[in-house]
Amino acid sequence: MNYRNVGKSGLKISEISLGGWLTYGGSVDAAKTAPIVQRALDQGVNFIDLADVYSGGKAEEVIGEVIKDMTRSDLVISSKLFWPMTENVNNRGLSRKHIMESCEKSLKRLGTDYLDIYFCHRYDEEVQEEETARAMDDLVHQGKVLYWGTSVWRADKIERMVGVSEKYNLYKPSVEQPRYNMLDRHIETDVMASCRKHGIGLVVWSPLCQGILTGKYNDGKPEGSRGATTKWLKNELNDENIEKVKKLTELAKSLDISMSQLALAWILRRPEISCAIIGATKPEQVDDNLKASDIRLNEETLKEIEKILDNKPEVPWQ
Repeated sequence: MNYRNVGKSGLKISEISLGGWLTYGGSVDAAKTAPIVQRALDQGVNFIDLADVYSGGKAEEVIGEVIKDMTRSDLVISSKLFWPMTENVNNRGLSRKHIMESCEKSLKRLGTDYLDIYFCHRYDEEVQEEETARAMDDLVHQGKVLYWGTSVWRADKIERMVGVSEKYNLYKPSVEQPRYNMLDRHIETDVMASCRKHGIGLVVWSPLCQGILTGKYNDGKPEGSRGATTKWLKNELNDENIEKVKKLTELAKSLDISMSQLALAWILRRPEISCAIIGATKPEQVDDNLKASDIRLNEETLKEIEKILDNKPEVPWQ
């Protein structure tokens, strides 16, 4: 496993990391979670990404059980807050009250004294940036959070938060967690540029577009698959993208790697990326995905991928 710094911070995380969205404590029960996590850790993964809203807090509880006898300093654990956890009007958003209380609840569910990274899971239009930044700064000073970041924020919002943090001499966000994969490249325009300018790392989710980029939908929707049972893939699971993935699968075969490995290695081609967060539901998926950390795609291969994708976003200032 290879490691990268989170932006310009001194924190190092594995290039392929493990995430708990839609899996641990949800579609993957506690008994099956432990061997998946252990397989990843045994092969060098050190970053596990969670959120309070994942399976209504169950993801944090399950991972807390898995790591309780491990050396905490060997792990990088993150969580997030923003989305409502109850009907309580204050149990949502990025107010100081919700941030401080949510952090305590996440720490309790995880059974740990601190979070390595704490994310603002979305931007809150109803709360001033200063209030959010000061609450995060206080958590850092208290030792309950080591680094904080944003998740799925627009570039202009990231810029505003950095500006407020600098104005009041507060700890700035060190990391942004956006969606990024071969079929969704929107961050290559302003988000990636803003993060690069401010030394903010990018830890990306849905790197395999929730399974589409594994090739498992090349011949339709397998019974029980996410594409057959949820609406999460309604925008990407279409004939045009499937044809692209079929061509990419053939390219991967010619390189003697899997489609998943090709998709992950393609993401890691960018120096702005700190890691790709996978959502493995089986130990075997971990084995396959982690090999992408050692794959380097040459220029010829990258050009062929661009030709197949034909979706590079236009960057106005380039």
